[in-house]
Amino acid sequence: MTPIRYELIKTCKQTGARLGILHTPHGSFETPMFMPVGTLATVKTLSPEELKEMGAGVILSNTYHLWLRPGHEIVKEAGGLHSFMNWDRGILTDSGGFQVFSLSEFRRIEEEGVYFRNHLNGDKLFLSPEKAMEIQNALGSDIMMAFDECPPYPATYEYMKRSVERTSRWAERCLKAHQRPNEQGLFGIVQGGEFGDLRKQSAQDLVSLDFPGYAVGGLSVGEPKEVMNRVLEFTTPLLPANKPRYLMGVGSPDSLIDGAIRGIDMFDCVLPTRIGRNGTVMTSEGRVVIKNAKYARDFTPLDPNCDCYTCRNYTRAYIRHLIKCDETFGIRLTSYHNVYFLIKLMEQVRQAIREDHLGDFREQFFEQYGFNKPNAKNF
Repeated sequence: MTPIRYELIKTCKQTGARLGILHTPHGSFETPMFMPVGTLATVKTLSPEELKEMGAGVILSNTYHLWLRPGHEIVKEAGGLHSFMNWDRGILTDSGGFQVFSLSEFRRIEEEGVYFRNHLNGDKLFLSPEKAMEIQNALGSDIMMAFDECPPYPATYEYMKRSVERTSRWAERCLKAHQRPNEQGLFGIVQGGEFGDLRKQSAQDLVSLDFPGYAVGGLSVGEPKEVMNRVLEFTTPLLPANKPRYLMGVGSPDSLIDGAIRGIDMFDCVLPTRIGRNGTVMTSEGRVVIKNAKYARDFTPLDPNCDCYTCRNYTRAYIRHLIKCDETFGIRLTSYHNVYFLIKLMEQVRQAIREDHLGDFREQFFEQYGFNKPNAKNF
C-alpha cells in the first residue's frame, strides 16, 4: 500500500476547488494546504513547536542543501529528518533539481545527470536521478520528489520538448532507484512550460508510471500570473482525481486562492519568511512594509484581524524598531505572522469550499487585500 493517500471530501459547487485529506506516515492533513519551507531542516527563525501552534501539517526541506550540509549520511545516522529536526508531522523533500539549475553558474546537462559546481565552495558535483533518490531515502521524508530538469523561462518550444522528454526518462529512473516505496511516497513533476501539448505529453508520461502524487513544476519562475493560471487550467485536469496535486514554489495569497480554484491541493514557498526578513508583512488589509517611517508611532497590531502571537502581543512601532535595529526578534515576529497568515488563509479557503462559496471569498479577499487595484503588488 502506498504511504501517501489522497481522500477527496468535497468539491466546491461554485468553483470546482477540492477539499481533501492528505494521509502520510506522520499524520493526515486537510487540503488545500500551505507548506512552510524549512530549507536546511528549519523554517527560518521558527521552532517546530511554533509551527504546530499555527497548525502547520507538512513542511519542506531541501535535498541539495542538506546533501551539502550536514550531509545525508549524518541525517540518516540521526534517525532521519523527523528525528534530526524534532518534527513529528509530514515532511516533503524536493529533489534538488531547482537549486542545481538556479544556484550554479556552471552546469552541464547530460543524459546521466547534471554536472555542476557547489555554490558554496566551487567544488565539482554530480547529481542524477539515482543520487537524488539515495539522498532522499536517507533523509526519510514522507514525500520525495522525482529529479527533473527545471528549464528557464522563457524557453523555446524545441528546448522545452527535449527537456520534457528527459524529465520523463529521469522519472522512470527515479522509480527504479527508490529504495523505500512502502515508507516514502515519490511524486512525479509535470513540466512543459506554457505549451499545452507539452504539458499534456509530460502528464501522460508521468501518469502512466503511477506515482502516488503529482506536482506541477516550472511555474512561478517569472511568468505573468495569467500565464500560470492558464497553464493550471489545462494541466490539472490531466492529473488523476484520486491523487494529490502539488504546485511548486507558489505562496502569494492570490496565487494560493487561484491555484485552489484550479484544482491544486498543496503549495509551498519561501515567501513568508523571506519577505518577513525584509520587514514586509501580509495582512488582511494588504501588504505592509513595516520599516516605513509612518509606522514609527503606530501602536496597533500588524493586522487588527489577526490573532497570532505577534499580533496579540506587539505593535507595529515596536516591530519597526526591531527591524530597523537588525534585531533577530523582529525577524522572528514578522516571520511568525506571515507563516501564520498563509496557514490561516488556507483554513478560510477550505471553509469556503465546504460552504460552496470560494468564488465569493476570492472576490472579497482580493478587494480587501488590494489585488483588484491597478498595479497591485503580488503580495
